[in-house]
Amino acid sequence: MLKTETPSSQHRELDQYPIEQLVAAFADDQLNAVQAVRAAVPVIAKAVEAAVPRIEAGGRLLYVGAGTSGRLGVLDSVELYPTFSWPHERAVAILAGGMEAMFKAVEGAEDDREQGARNLLALNPGRNDVVLALAASGTTPYVLGALEAGRNAGALTIGIANNPGSPVTQVAEIGITLDTGHEIISGSTRLKAGTSQKIVLNTISSAIMVRLNKVYGNLMVDLKPTNAKLFARTVRLTMHATGADEAAARTALEQCGFHVKVAVVALLKKTTVQQAGDLLDQARGSVRGALTI
Repeated sequence: MLKTETPSSQHRELDQYPIEQLVAAFADDQLNAVQAVRAAVPVIAKAVEAAVPRIEAGGRLLYVGAGTSGRLGVLDSVELYPTFSWPHERAVAILAGGMEAMFKAVEGAEDDREQGARNLLALNPGRNDVVLALAASGTTPYVLGALEAGRNAGALTIGIANNPGSPVTQVAEIGITLDTGHEIISGSTRLKAGTSQKIVLNTISSAIMVRLNKVYGNLMVDLKPTNAKLFARTVRLTMHATGADEAAARTALEQCGFHVKVAVVALLKKTTVQQAGDLLDQARGSVRGALTI
């Protein structure tokens, strides 16, 4: 039996716990997700290193999964736009059962290997694309079908699973095993298995964005402000990065469409926003590079 399906020998009287002990048990078990990710750091780093040049060359991040794993892929893909101004069409998620399955379980969809392949091929994967395939069990047919289709098309395939030696990690070019072990509620991989997958997706996509010069220091300088909170954040970030007062930061941002990178370079280099944009283009979007030109 798969580790993720095997009943845990701990907490056998979980249903008898008083509320505080019950909550503590769930919270403490999540620590195993972090430990599993930490143990996989070398191979996660390998995945990022392999993905960056493909994405730099114009490739896409293509997420594949079923159930919780699939929904986590959707979540990561949609959050790249507001966080890094990453184009929606370059972070695409497919989910067993279609987008309806994001909100309601579609029974049996994950068992259709051929549909996984068809859905992935419908995206016309190419050599510069990166397929991130997730399955806690590591055996999900839908995910395996998509993985094989992606690899046959020449895309970089990264398989993420929570059972050692699983097919998903073996079929993929790079396999990431997050050995989270037994769930506190047997088989409920929405718990720490899901947490570990969320951490890995955050880590891979964010690390890629750092390497693509979407971050200056640890500042989110390429965000897309789409609401009042984010517009206010652009002002705070610009002030923090440059030491400018609020009025100067806001003026620079208004002149460049609230693009933090441009405002930062303009203020620090004492140039116009047009000149700052040109410097960033020369530096391939790197704030540090633009400041040294």
